[in-house]
Amino acid sequence: MDEAKRRYYLQVLGVDVWEQRHSPIMADALLPPASGNVVLKLNEHKSDWETLQQQVSVCQRCDLCHTRTQTVFGVGNHHADWMLIGEAPGQQEDLQGEPFVGKAGQLLTEMLRALGLSREQVYIANMIKCRPPQNRDPASAEVNACHEFLQQQIQLIQPKLIMAVGRIAAQNLLNTQQPLSKLRGICHQLQGIPLVVVHHPAYLLRSLTEKAKAWEDLKFAWSVYRQLK
Repeated sequence: MDEAKRRYYLQVLGVDVWEQRHSPIMADALLPPASGNVVLKLNEHKSDWETLQQQVSVCQRCDLCHTRTQTVFGVGNHHADWMLIGEAPGQQEDLQGEPFVGKAGQLLTEMLRALGLSREQVYIANMIKCRPPQNRDPASAEVNACHEFLQQQIQLIQPKLIMAVGRIAAQNLLNTQQPLSKLRGICHQLQGIPLVVVHHPAYLLRSLTEKAKAWEDLKFAWSVYRQLK
């Protein structure tokens, strides 16, 4: 991404320009040559994803199956270094079948681009795969019903870094009731994978003065990622 575009995305976030010294390495570039046993493994990996997505699409483990338009499985690079996990699909996600596609999703995309990342380089999912009516917070039973699906996604991707997007996702993933302010700026661990917490873009759209904090979150996430390489 050229410098003019990066500066534009930072202006959208309402923060000062940060000079990035390094560019993320696309996960696809890290893949081994597709030959021999590698091809077999890639085919098995693809089959695992297809099986899991089919299981999610017909899931009836909780009552949300009766009110959803469709399940929202996840989207992005199956070999991503970065995995973003939100709380639940909203109205637009329920209609389109893809996470973070409304106004909040557009802002999330801009936040990623400010770091030099595209949606195609990361993997984006939610804790639960169906929209709660009226966009209410997910119930614990609903989170538990989808827990196995999310765990399988994490195991298949094996990301280097997990970004918990928003308070509800962070609290559930970390099994804590601490407020977001206490969870930000810390490198947590989830199944041995570094996890950082960021503000939900929907919150940032309601609280424009908090966008500077969002940029601090992103810079921290980037610093954690750089230390892993």
